[in-house]
Amino acid sequence: MERAAGLWRLRPLYCSLPGRPGIRRRGCSMVYAGAIRHHSSGLYTDEEKALLDRIIRVDHAGEYGANRIYAGQMVVLGRSSVGPVIQHMWNQEKDHLKKFNELMISNRVRPTALLPFWNVAGFALGFGTALLGRKGAMACTVAVEETISNHYNNQIRTLMERDPEKHKELLQTIKKFRDDEMEHHDTGLEHDAEQAPAYFLLKNAIQMGCRAAVYLSERI
Repeated sequence: MERAAGLWRLRPLYCSLPGRPGIRRRGCSMVYAGAIRHHSSGLYTDEEKALLDRIIRVDHAGEYGANRIYAGQMVVLGRSSVGPVIQHMWNQEKDHLKKFNELMISNRVRPTALLPFWNVAGFALGFGTALLGRKGAMACTVAVEETISNHYNNQIRTLMERDPEKHKELLQTIKKFRDDEMEHHDTGLEHDAEQAPAYFLLKNAIQMGCRAAVYLSERI
């Protein structure tokens, strides 16, 4: 039997639940035949799944871009006194990217179509600011990590308002990475980022670019 105009259909091996149209049961598992779907991390409405897709997609893009920035900086400053500091931050970004690669697969989220562009732009930003010297590289770190930390804080607030228990694992991941990014931000300040040439102009320009990257990566 099928109901053409409703949210649910009855098929072999399924039975409807009395007084609860729109829900089917097969064996011991419950399946919503309308706007709720089952995903690896639980049952989500289409709206919730779209939100999680945007979060994972943009965070993956951000961590990918951060990796490329540090790669560019290491080409110029890898053998300098600040090389080990940059390498340490880069290693943490590699762990972040690995985690979001896993989340992309487990949640079946497509990456942003702009990854090839962020590949080139991220490396160019890291390389270019490193040419300004240690202070320029650290100014870039402060600008980028401050923007990413604020972005993570916005995501945390959104998920907490929705359902903190349902999103517990993702919240823990984002909070941990947010703390790492703030550590990088503070490291940049400790290494004289604010003494870089035209620091505030450089910082504002980089942050404008980062905010544009966030906006586009969520949607494309």
